[in-house]
Amino acid sequence: MRIGITGATGFIGSRLASLAHDQGHSVVAYTRGKRSVPAADAKLQQPKDAPHALPETPLDVLVHLAGESLMGLWTPDKKERIWKSRVDFTEALVAHLGTWKTEHRPRALICASGAGFYGNSGDRSVDETSPRGAGFLADVCAGWEGAAHRAEELGMRVVTLRTGMVLGREGGAFPLLRRVFGLGMGGRLGSGRQWMSWVHIDDAAQIMLRAAATDSVRGPINVCAPGAVTNAEFTQKLAAALQRPAFFHAPSFALRFLLRGMASEMLLSGQHVVPRAATEMGHVFQYPDIAGAFKALV
Repeated sequence: MRIGITGATGFIGSRLASLAHDQGHSVVAYTRGKRSVPAADAKLQQPKDAPHALPETPLDVLVHLAGESLMGLWTPDKKERIWKSRVDFTEALVAHLGTWKTEHRPRALICASGAGFYGNSGDRSVDETSPRGAGFLADVCAGWEGAAHRAEELGMRVVTLRTGMVLGREGGAFPLLRRVFGLGMGGRLGSGRQWMSWVHIDDAAQIMLRAAATDSVRGPINVCAPGAVTNAEFTQKLAAALQRPAFFHAPSFALRFLLRGMASEMLLSGQHVVPRAATEMGHVFQYPDIAGAFKALV
């Protein structure tokens, strides 16, 4: 396959590009910066004034991973950037793909989304058939997926990736968590009872590439390991892997005061996500449980 990737220089995009290259696929990296993508066969620059206007080239699949980071204070300006970089950007991207020659247009769009689609599911497990939850992240994910599905009007197969916390050495939350816990300053957040759905970067890239290559796969896929854990268990397993204590505790009221909406939706609530579609697609998780994932990462 000839696979285009937006966000190809990012943590997930670069790992996906490497895996695709290793499996014999041709990779086209779309980027707005100057960072290299060693695994890419071609690197195409996105226009700075219209980054959605990807340079036209023949593609079999486009994997769209670009978007504003969710980390940081959710000020009104930050929330607007999150929305525009995901929902508005994807709408413009799909419209732009409609201007491509039919023979160049990708047959499939694999678009990032998030497990935040389900809102705060409490102790109830959710899979791809579960309804949308409430909150800013749920709204963003629903709008993002809706924008992606407009590509179906162009005859494209659409898959949306409802990704949990991606764990890897090179990026995401894990390097920071490792430093904090390595100093003995780790601890649970709030009550610690909130569920955390996570996935090792290798499993995430494999699921994405399988979805790109499998013509029968459509709709949402939960990119999460089957072994979801509570925040308290996540804390305990990471501390054990690093052989460090984890006595600190961040109270809910302090997190809400300091981090505003981000704390309520990303740190103090969560989802117990079941990867039904990934399993049915034939993916066998290399890291199904958190202890094994942490052992590999440290």
